Amino acid sequence: MAFRSAKASPFCLLHGHEVFVLLALVLLSPIGSLEGLEVGSVDDGGNELFREILKDEAVFRINELGKVSDRDGYLERTFLSRAAIRATHLIISWMRDAGLRTWVDQMGNIHGRAEGVNASAPALLIGSHMDTVVDAGMYDGSLGIICAISALKVLKTNGKLGKLYRPVEVIAFSDEEGVRFQTTFLGSAAIAGILPPSALQVSDKSGLTVQDVLKKNSIEGTVDSLAKVKYDPESVWGYTEVHIEQGPVLETLDYPLGVVKGIAGQTRLKVTVSGSQGHAGTVPMLLRQDPMAASAELIVTLESLCKHPDKFLAYDQQCGRFTKESFAGLVCTVGELSCWPSASNVIPGQVNFTVDIRAVDDAARGVIVSELSKQIYEKCDNRMVNCTIELKHNAEGRHCDSELTSQLKDAAHSALRKLQADDYYDAGDMPILMSGAGHDAMAMAQLTKASMLFVRCRGGISHSPEEFVLDDDVWAAGLALLHFLDQHVDQQQLVDSPVES
Repeated sequence: MAFRSAKASPFCLLHGHEVFVLLALVLLSPIGSLEGLEVGSVDDGGNELFREILKDEAVFRINELGKVSDRDGYLERTFLSRAAIRATHLIISWMRDAGLRTWVDQMGNIHGRAEGVNASAPALLIGSHMDTVVDAGMYDGSLGIICAISALKVLKTNGKLGKLYRPVEVIAFSDEEGVRFQTTFLGSAAIAGILPPSALQVSDKSGLTVQDVLKKNSIEGTVDSLAKVKYDPESVWGYTEVHIEQGPVLETLDYPLGVVKGIAGQTRLKVTVSGSQGHAGTVPMLLRQDPMAASAELIVTLESLCKHPDKFLAYDQQCGRFTKESFAGLVCTVGELSCWPSASNVIPGQVNFTVDIRAVDDAARGVIVSELSKQIYEKCDNRMVNCTIELKHNAEGRHCDSELTSQLKDAAHSALRKLQADDYYDAGDMPILMSGAGHDAMAMAQLTKASMLFVRCRGGISHSPEEFVLDDDVWAAGLALLHFLDQHVDQQQLVDSPVES
């Protein structure tokens, strides 16, 4: 079945399909597929579309990596855990199979590099993360790593790997999700040179620090060794990342691939509410200083603030230059809550919860954080409980490089044209998305120019075992990356040299 037209989609009224991935009220269309289409040939001499490598083997490897977990019954693989070490050996074996030189750096990132014609030229980096959330799907992060390895394996197969006119390096980042240490981008931030030395002293729930875990895995874990992970910006030409969309837009548009215009900034807070612990049956309601009830009010306030910022903010005064459009795509989440002593017959003495705030406009996000803080302190005072707010993470929004994005868009369009029998796709229709999810590209954009390619996922579901990407969409993503890499092959070398066996 070929991809169906997206002309009936409500997003088609937007110029160039420039849409934001966090739009929630959309009717999802049935998923298109490439099943049954005739496989064509590429322009450079009739080679097949490398189905065995870019689809069959890639999908098999995604499934294999999805079995490497620290838990029985569900997928969880966190920073330098036992499962992460097993995954490291697996990824290294696949990188070597693709003809790449491999190593693991001082933050546990896995590297696979092809030097090409000029080993001293600035390198193109391609990456994604190998860690997962708790009860994860198997495509988030893994898809980007495996598509990159597969595309380079194709270059090895057709004799182009040694003809790259710049080095190309695949990086499997050790930590992006931040599950273990509640600090995101440990891997990519270290490479970008933006990870502070203090990150080494952050502790997990068992009391182990990042430094402890590194040393446990025979990595120095010192400030000096962390500095060695950082790349010199002059040594890097650019960065690109393939990732599942984690939203419903591509499925709604019946498009398997889309390029990313930018990534929303994020703020993560930890809120601690302390009250008076007491007996659930003997303390009168009017005399309680209940941190759980206070937390419930604070969480509902957060929801109201992010749904209707105009009801809290005076745009012409408090927000200055902001308009209501500045808060488009604003999302706020409380994803974790705990209390002490957590007993059914005890009024809690303390409640902790996390707050995740995301928006493309960094200044607008800052205003929301400021207003939330104000509301928290006021409501805690009214309830006679104590509140503290701790900033756990703050990342600015990032715009993708226009030149790289254009190249990636052309490569994706070319790949989709190759994977269908008729002239269906118009390059101008390629969806251009904003990402509400954070990605390693956010950190890497502070090192070099960056771009991203999104791959549709069923129902827009991610961070769930229900996460799913069509096999043919994995193929399309791998072929798009192959076409992108083909732009970095020295064509004269191909003319002058015989094809490698």
